[in-house]
Amino acid sequence: MSEITKIAIDAMGGDNAPGEIVKGAVEAICENEKVEIVLVGFEDKIKEELGRYKYDEKRITVVNSSETILMDEPPVNAIRKKKDSSMVVAMNMVKSRECDAFISAGSSGAILVGGQVIVGRIKGIERPPLAPVIPTSDGVALLIDAGANVDARSSHLVQFARMGSIYMEKIVGIKNPRVAIVNIGTEEEKGNALVKETFPMLKNCTDINFIGSVEARDIPFGAADVIVCEAFVGNVILKLYEGLATTLLSKIKAGMMSTLRSKIGALLIKPALKGTLKTFSVDKYGGAPLLGLNGLVVKIHGNSKAVEVKNAIFQCESFKKERINEIIQEKLIMKDD
Repeated sequence: MSEITKIAIDAMGGDNAPGEIVKGAVEAICENEKVEIVLVGFEDKIKEELGRYKYDEKRITVVNSSETILMDEPPVNAIRKKKDSSMVVAMNMVKSRECDAFISAGSSGAILVGGQVIVGRIKGIERPPLAPVIPTSDGVALLIDAGANVDARSSHLVQFARMGSIYMEKIVGIKNPRVAIVNIGTEEEKGNALVKETFPMLKNCTDINFIGSVEARDIPFGAADVIVCEAFVGNVILKLYEGLATTLLSKIKAGMMSTLRSKIGALLIKPALKGTLKTFSVDKYGGAPLLGLNGLVVKIHGNSKAVEVKNAIFQCESFKKERINEIIQEKLIMKDD
């Protein structure tokens, strides 16, 4: 296996493309000699951005594409019809093994569809889940699934739990991560039909550290390291997390700026507050991987800045170095055969 991780990036996806995408790619190769980047998109615009920086030109390649997938396009139609879009061209590079991983800040729906249709699933994986890392009071947790499989079955959730456990141990560095299923109570007999069916199956998994149910209110307190749920529940949790965080920060800022006294107080506590808020940032972990595919697909926020692009690139390098897909095959597929 080559020590170099080659990553195809959708340079046209997201609110800040191609500027922040290109900047993040340049910063990544300057900090990590084990990555090479292929920027896919409108060649003239990408090269214009690259012209702003000094970097090793041998390690960043530009591949032209004539189309881009917009956020409001129907995902299936966009992937099927826009064959020369930056997203489809880049994903095909992963499919053909020309690249090890794919990153995009573009349409979530198109990324999920393209990941399954173009890159394809590892044989034996029933459904690939989207697995973002979310902040907690004492670190981070993996929310799996957060948007890929709304109508999941119990067998899917069991695979999510096992893949999530591998990811948290190998990439985030949490030994024997605690796995829990989202429920409306901690008692085993509670929950809907899916949770009641999945609970005993997770309980019987000998290769994960299953600790039972977790209520949504306990997730921010770090009640578990791997939070298992189907995509409808997971996406609601994720969006509430993001919306509440934005609202609280807005209210705090408004309160601090309301009077002269509060403004003086704000100046005094600013360094401490900035340090506290930094502990809740998950940018350093990169984006949300779509696990269980024949190559790594990573979704980053639509408004991602260069730092998240850079860290997603490092995430891809770690994913390959730690042999995540090989371990998933060994532990989930070969073991079950």
